[in-house]
Amino acid sequence: MIRPIYLYGSEVLRKKALEADLNDREALSSLVKDLWDTLEVADGCGLAAPQIGVSLRVLIVDGTAMVDDMPYLKDFKRVMINPVLLEESEKKCEYAEGCLSLPNIYYDVCRPESIKVEYYNENFEKVTEELDKFACRMVQHEMSHLDGCVFTDLVPPIRRKMLQGKLANIAKGKVRTQYKTIIK
Repeated sequence: MIRPIYLYGSEVLRKKALEADLNDREALSSLVKDLWDTLEVADGCGLAAPQIGVSLRVLIVDGTAMVDDMPYLKDFKRVMINPVLLEESEKKCEYAEGCLSLPNIYYDVCRPESIKVEYYNENFEKVTEELDKFACRMVQHEMSHLDGCVFTDLVPPIRRKMLQGKLANIAKGKVRTQYKTIIK
């Protein structure tokens, strides 16, 4: 089912998401399907459960649409339930990020260049994976949502100040998207 995407200003985006109950497989599978359905319509590369109003530690990422520019993303499509960051590189890199919950805003964000993450996949199997490049970036961005953080929180304060007007407009619903949104 396609769900509305919660926009900046929604309370759920600022809460630390709860750990998902792995014993409730039917509900989690339904949530994951809703995430995929919603992401497809919104035309993004990742979505976290809080972005559709569900405060659980579940996210999806899909880099396959970017394979022309980044061939290493050919098979990069993941479901991550209860992801945990195990390691992150000291070396950082900067890249312009955007977000379906903050439409039409793009800013350079500095994040670790590589990470090691542990999570449960869509088959409820435990996976440990090392990620780098844009795959790493997508996962870190979505994991931030699970901790109540949006990417603009990570830009320098002076830049954040410059974004205040745009963010205020989003929080008031003064934004256009091709996907269904909500502020709550």
